[in-house]
Amino acid sequence: MANDTELVRLDIDRGIATITLDSQHNRNALSRQLLEELHRALDQAEEAAARAIVLTHAGPAFCSGADLRERSAGPPDSGPMVAALERLMDTERPTIAAVRGAVRAGGIGLMASCDLVVVDTSVDFALTEVRIGVAPAIIAVPILRRVAPGRIAAAMLTGERFDAAEARDIGLVTHVTSDVVETVDEICAGVLRGAPDAVAATKRLLASVPGVDRTIAFAEMRALSERLFSSPDAAEGMAAFAERRPPRWSPEAN
Repeated sequence: MANDTELVRLDIDRGIATITLDSQHNRNALSRQLLEELHRALDQAEEAAARAIVLTHAGPAFCSGADLRERSAGPPDSGPMVAALERLMDTERPTIAAVRGAVRAGGIGLMASCDLVVVDTSVDFALTEVRIGVAPAIIAVPILRRVAPGRIAAAMLTGERFDAAEARDIGLVTHVTSDVVETVDEICAGVLRGAPDAVAATKRLLASVPGVDRTIAFAEMRALSERLFSSPDAAEGMAAFAERRPPRWSPEAN
């Protein structure tokens, strides 16, 4: 039974929704309660029409993976975890993982489901599933969309640790920095400078274009380009550029 302590906090400021995992007693393990509250926070961020979602953490670990006490106490139900990963990947808002502490197992999948991953230079990672008799199955979906199998095979097969520099080298993370907060703030400021519909369209094409036949991709992207260039936001953006002023974007399209 869940206790009365909230494990996930949400703050929305100037269009940026920050979701903080705060289950420090178990290193932000993916318990039923934490996942339930994560979904609630995502609901609220969507309802508030946030322009970007930052996923971060309290305490020394970003996420230690599955709550093994819960997993050993009853039949597994991975549905809430799968849904959380899908929501981070599929929301039209850019999602940014802000990571200042260790990431293990399922936590790597949670992180990898975000569009951008900003980690401190000191962070290390480990895919420890094989060491407890399971496989990194569900989280392989977002991870292997970022990283070529051969680049992460050793980590998955052995559970060995790897550092932030290697994570960036293989494509698992996008930014390694000594100041995570400042870097995330800069990214969010960049998102806010773009038109909401254009940012959402760009997120969709980043996910869809690589897997589409070239002829089909050109046809779809031509239609998208022509639609966007004919939009009020494009007219405003080009006028603002010519007039050397910040653009005034229309409300986010639904």
